[in-house]
Amino acid sequence: MSREILLLVDVLAREKNVSKEIVFGALELALASATKKRIHDDADVRVVVDRETGDFETFRRWEIVPDEEFIHEAQHIAFSDAQKQDPEVEIGDYLEESLEPIDFGRIGAQAAKQVILQKIRDAERDQILNDFLERKEHLVTGTIKRMERGNAIIEAGKIEAVLPRDQMIPRENLRVGDRVKAFLLRVDRAARGPQLILSRTAPEFIIKLFEMEVPEVDDGLLEIKAAARDAGMRAKIAVKSNDPRIDPIGTCVGMRGMRVTAVTNELAGERVDIVLWSADPAQFVVGALAPAEVLSVVVDEDKHSMDVVVDEANLAVAIGRGGQNVRLASELTGWTINLMTEEESQTRLEAESAAIRVLFMEKLDVDEDVANILIDEGFSTLEEVAYVPLHEMLEIEAFDEAVVQELRERARNVLLTEAIVAEEQIGDVSEDLLNLEGMDKQLAGKLAMHGIKSRDDLADLAIDELTEMTGIEADRAKQLITTARAHWFE
Repeated sequence: MSREILLLVDVLAREKNVSKEIVFGALELALASATKKRIHDDADVRVVVDRETGDFETFRRWEIVPDEEFIHEAQHIAFSDAQKQDPEVEIGDYLEESLEPIDFGRIGAQAAKQVILQKIRDAERDQILNDFLERKEHLVTGTIKRMERGNAIIEAGKIEAVLPRDQMIPRENLRVGDRVKAFLLRVDRAARGPQLILSRTAPEFIIKLFEMEVPEVDDGLLEIKAAARDAGMRAKIAVKSNDPRIDPIGTCVGMRGMRVTAVTNELAGERVDIVLWSADPAQFVVGALAPAEVLSVVVDEDKHSMDVVVDEANLAVAIGRGGQNVRLASELTGWTINLMTEEESQTRLEAESAAIRVLFMEKLDVDEDVANILIDEGFSTLEEVAYVPLHEMLEIEAFDEAVVQELRERARNVLLTEAIVAEEQIGDVSEDLLNLEGMDKQLAGKLAMHGIKSRDDLADLAIDELTEMTGIEADRAKQLITTARAHWFE
């Protein structure tokens, strides 16, 4: 029988082009599985095959667990019982008992062979997958082998991949036998079927297509910095030249538009806007909104947003059909873009100035003229008045040093008083509100001043109520209220 085992291992290793070690491991599992059927299906059985002689030993083993966790007598043994057999054992060790090896002929060579072949097929698939991943091919080309529940199963060489329905370009009619390209979205090693998950809608797909069509990218003369897509409809890519002699947009378009046309054809006619990348975020946003012409841009670093002003005639172009143009520009640049006309911008600025004017007049106890001077000089918060470097405030022609010092002192006193009040109010705030994810002491103090002192109090608020009370952004207010309400649905 030992010779029979060695012969089987040798034949299978040659047939399947895998190492003998993989076959030995599969054989050990097959023998262990057969032994379990003879003694107990839930038993923990270990088989060791000698690689030289083909002889094998069989052991039944039990894991040592704490007495209070002992529930499965087929696989576990209580710590106190294990100590009776060996006083030196520890929890997590195994106690083993040698079993009479099963007769290899009795379990049936065919049955054992099926188990072994399955393990070998798994090993083969893993090897093919690892070989593919080592090549770092992000763009996969293959033929549609079959359709399963709307998903396309694609054969790419020796490997199978799946293109899910939701990763196909809308209104694209793919059929069995079609040759397609797709981006490798992720690898699902736990899947029993194809483990490569592909996408034709991912922004990375269009980047890879341009890299394939534009050799200057491989040469390092050109970079594709970002991409945004409304799959099947429109896309934007941002390009940067590393050589002043190369026009990045013209290079990507190609002679008579051949390069961009090749990409568009692969993407089922998706229109592609090629944008010049800029390290200056405002300039980048202006380029990304093309073909709309921008009049002015106001950048808010704290909110990571920009107010972009366009004239009335350009507003519809900047927004695009269904908001497509501004949405893609926002995704491409990573900035929130607020589009508005000159009139809307002026109205908004006036409203903001009015609110700041009231704040300065009330808190600093100054008249409207002083408040207006501060606003005209770019001041918008008490913190700025209190802590902006002294020399910057002394540059304001309308104020002498005494006025500047008085304004700074008043601003600091107001901020200190508010901080003390907030700290006192926090004493009445419940722990569940203070410990809420996204909450901080300063915000909790502001809420307490408006009578919001518990998690449920916060959960009862509307988003606009919370933003008005605290001055935080709507997105943060929404997240806080959602988190505060979460326990209602548990």
